[in-house]
Amino acid sequence: MLAENLSTVTEFILAGLTEKPELKLPLFSIFLGIYMATVVGNVGMIILILLSSHLHTPMYFFLSSLSFIDLCYSTVIIPKMLVSFVSEKNVISYPGCMTQLYFFITFAIAEAHMLSAMAYDRYVAICKPLLYNIKMSYQLCSWMIFGVYSMGLIGATAHTVCMLRVHFCKAVIINHYFCDLFPLLELSCSSTFINEILVLCLSGFNILFPTLSVLSSYILIIVNILHIKSTEGRFKAFNTCSSHISAVVVFFGSAAFMYLQPSSVSSMDQGKVSSVFYTILVPMLNPLIYSLRNKDVKVALKKLLEKSL
Repeated sequence: MLAENLSTVTEFILAGLTEKPELKLPLFSIFLGIYMATVVGNVGMIILILLSSHLHTPMYFFLSSLSFIDLCYSTVIIPKMLVSFVSEKNVISYPGCMTQLYFFITFAIAEAHMLSAMAYDRYVAICKPLLYNIKMSYQLCSWMIFGVYSMGLIGATAHTVCMLRVHFCKAVIINHYFCDLFPLLELSCSSTFINEILVLCLSGFNILFPTLSVLSSYILIIVNILHIKSTEGRFKAFNTCSSHISAVVVFFGSAAFMYLQPSSVSSMDQGKVSSVFYTILVPMLNPLIYSLRNKDVKVALKKLLEKSL
């Protein structure tokens, strides 16, 4: 009987951020501006690092990879989100929804582990500066990048395969601005127990492991900084740490609020606000807090502009 009552869902409707018509045009303008800033900032950072030979170091190797992740991350979500502000019904096909879910999870997990890799890079640079070039070799950096993307692909594959087993039979309106795990699970008319266990386990690992790695790195960094006699040296090191840790707090804090709680407790409206931070704002802010405050990047940008002129 259950099999007979199930109807095949071919498309979903994304509810978007708001249902108020008077807010849609202002929000469209705001998020279009954010997306343009994200694309310009991250593409510009990748090109700048590629063309500036003195930026060909492990730190900027990770920064360029982070910029690539942020660019893909925002592109998976924002263009479709913008459609919801200018159309009556923001329809997305079932294959399109599953594809968006897959790539969103891939880049979200990759972002988390990239932040962890960058924290380790900062630990080696500050705590073991004489061994930096040896420890952060090209081979190690390449393997770390490979590991970052592997974690993303494995997690996305596991979540998407389990989601493909879920039956959707009645409601097709997703109470979100993109195809995310919990909003999709709310529409299920079959058991989602395995999916929720997988979300808690994988989200717990992909949030807690990078967070603990970042905390461990920064505890060691702070201990090392406290032994620096120069006040200027301490300030410079703390300034670098504060930039990194601020983005880590925003990304992991909002992601943990969204995923590290049972679906019965979480609110989708709260989840929308929380997810805006780590899906839209973080990719735009990362080029600023990681790179544009860096003197080497400013010098490289100045030289590149002088050559082009």
